[in-house]
Amino acid sequence: MKSTLPKLAVPVGIVGIVLLLVVPVPAPLLDVLIILNILLALVILLTTLFVKKPLDFSVFPSLLLVATLFRLGLNVASTRLVLGDGCAGDVIAAFGHVAVSGSIIIGSVIFLILVVIQFVVVTKGAERVAEVGARFTLDAMPGKQMAIDADLNAGLITDEVAKQRRADVSAEADFYGAMDGASKFVKGDAIAGIIIIIINLVGGIAIGALQNGMAIGDALSHYGLLTIGDGLTTQIPALLMAVSTGMIVTRSGADTEMGAQAASQLGQSRIALAVAGTAAIGMGFIPGMPIVAFLLIGGALLVVAHRLGVAAKAEEARAALAEQQAAVVAPTDTTDDLLEQMRVHALEILLAPDLVDMVGGASDDLLGRVKALRRKIAVDLGIVVPPVRTRDSVDLPPATYSIRIAGVEAGRGQAPARSVLALGDALAGLPGPATVEPVFGLAGKWGPAEMRHSAEMTGATVIDRVSVLVTHLSSIIADNAARLLTREDVRVLTEGVKQVNAPAVDDLVPTMLSLAELQRVLQGLLSERIPINDLARICEGLTLRAKVSTDPEGLVEAARASLGPALTAQYLDGRVLRVIMIDPTLEQSMLEGLRPSDQGTQILLDGHRVEQVLGSLREAVQSVEAQGLSAVLVCAPALRPAIHRLVSAQQNGLPVLSYQEATAAGSTIETVGVVRATDSIVA
Repeated sequence: MKSTLPKLAVPVGIVGIVLLLVVPVPAPLLDVLIILNILLALVILLTTLFVKKPLDFSVFPSLLLVATLFRLGLNVASTRLVLGDGCAGDVIAAFGHVAVSGSIIIGSVIFLILVVIQFVVVTKGAERVAEVGARFTLDAMPGKQMAIDADLNAGLITDEVAKQRRADVSAEADFYGAMDGASKFVKGDAIAGIIIIIINLVGGIAIGALQNGMAIGDALSHYGLLTIGDGLTTQIPALLMAVSTGMIVTRSGADTEMGAQAASQLGQSRIALAVAGTAAIGMGFIPGMPIVAFLLIGGALLVVAHRLGVAAKAEEARAALAEQQAAVVAPTDTTDDLLEQMRVHALEILLAPDLVDMVGGASDDLLGRVKALRRKIAVDLGIVVPPVRTRDSVDLPPATYSIRIAGVEAGRGQAPARSVLALGDALAGLPGPATVEPVFGLAGKWGPAEMRHSAEMTGATVIDRVSVLVTHLSSIIADNAARLLTREDVRVLTEGVKQVNAPAVDDLVPTMLSLAELQRVLQGLLSERIPINDLARICEGLTLRAKVSTDPEGLVEAARASLGPALTAQYLDGRVLRVIMIDPTLEQSMLEGLRPSDQGTQILLDGHRVEQVLGSLREAVQSVEAQGLSAVLVCAPALRPAIHRLVSAQQNGLPVLSYQEATAAGSTIETVGVVRATDSIVA
């Protein structure tokens, strides 16, 4: 019952409005309805003042329509009583005799003033604001949707938050669109009020003089006062609703109540209050002016200005005292401070002083993007990236950033302030210095942010400077993931696996392998950009291998084999795996030249033969890349670790798979190159 009554209130009210149009209403009930109409308008006005943002009162357009219909229904009911019975209850009579001193002329003037205020001032302005607000809201809607999608793709927000933001954007557009139409209700209500009062006045005089035998003057006095009273009882609530409409469509700025917002902003300048108070006191001394009233108002303003000044000075004194106490109490260099300065951070971003504006409070600044990047790498590679310390450094040249791993610089680039990076072939006509994109080595130009549109028109790809830095950081983290994986990280990851598959870890660590040995295996996978997300499956594969041997190289190969098709899936183009083969004769010679060493198996090669093999591989890779494709190098399983070590120095990032790994996914193998050498390469 408790939840049903609010749902029935509006339908029952609308049915009651319809009944007002066709069913005569007794005068006492009309009094109650008129009072209810005035109070409803007052409650709506106060609600618009206390809501923190317009969408908190999203039912306002519909409520405005219902309130307008209610007033028109009361007009019809009161007109029926005034013309039919010559009276319309105590409320209308009171407005006709007391509120306007019983004078039809005074009443007419007051009514016309209310209509002018409502129609010419409030309603006209609210209608224009509603039109502009609706247009601007609809124009901004695609940009807001794109911003939400960008935040979602970057990992800054969850799906639920994105769904809620999209709903808010849609609701905002619907609200201002509805307000654009609802403002027409207010305008029409003002026009209807003028027409209704004219009709009632003419009808009342005709009925009094022709039907009731009254003199023209008496009929005008009697029916005129009732008509004016009737008009005032509906025009005052109409004015309140018009003001409510203006309030709701002109709200902007912070999500705070209007009263608190107005008080904080009007009181932020005590000088303005002091000047206004002084002016008021000065005006009081003009001959004929009520000096007492001016002195009271001016004095009040000066008192408020003085109190604001005292409060501001007290706040400044407290802040200064706090700084002094902090300077006195703060120790110069504690042991913890020294230890913190000695600490080597796993990941650091150093910014030149002119780049510190990249670190702000917005969700799309550098810190927010780095946070999203850490989440993405955790999903892609299965490792927890350590927190990235960001600080400025006066040692760096202007517009320069440096990315460090364990205190050693791993990469450096530029990100000039208020600039964007344009990448493409047709950059000659664009302003700015030429540069090279740090990750892919593409030619580009740094130019002012205003050139974005012109650069895009030439077909160039335009990237903001935060994206340049974050992309560079992502590449460095992926290249150095093995270095970033600590023993503590391995412990945390294995504890997570235990929660869902305890035997996979318990059978391996520490029974067969120590945590350090497992770390070395995982680092071997990460060094070739193999994700370790499926750690449970990796542990199961290592358990089988460790029963036979704990050779690090063999353990890495066993871990790779345990991943099965998942290992190869990242290199597929649809269902096609493009491969670079090794000439069979060359491959057989390599197998014969395999030798064990402390660093794993090695192929005994002289310098000349190494250049032959790497040169042939380089040509094959360049041929594939020229076609816009990517490929992997495949070889015999026994050669795979040694081949990877051989080629990684020159072709860093080129995946090396065994024949079994290449065929594990059941994909189509397409040979796009062959590595050859003319002579025997065994040293």
